[in-house]
Amino acid sequence: MSDSDLHAGLERDIARAVEDVPGVAFLRPGVYGRLRSDLTAGGRGRAGGRPAGVRMSRAGDGGAWQVDIHLVALAGARTVDVARAVRGAARECMAAGLSVDAVPARVTVTVTGLV
Repeated sequence: MSDSDLHAGLERDIARAVEDVPGVAFLRPGVYGRLRSDLTAGGRGRAGGRPAGVRMSRAGDGGAWQVDIHLVALAGARTVDVARAVRGAARECMAAGLSVDAVPARVTVTVTGLV
């Protein structure tokens, strides 16, 4: 499996895991995702097949992964608890999807709204 395939697969796995966390209403796409969503994937908030609200990057060769998650939470849930649970779910996906030798990831969760 190439790094690109691994990267895309992990983004999708993380997105699915985050959507299943209690208190998460939905993942929120960024500006790029909003603009591209009308032209690709039928306006479902996915840019070029990438899941909305989850972005992964890696600094240099073998550097630590950076995972940025943007979501909208349910108003009845404690936002801090939702963010912690989302970070934990993302880290579990990273641990399951990467080899044991992989460098740990830095996971940032941003709650952009409440519904």
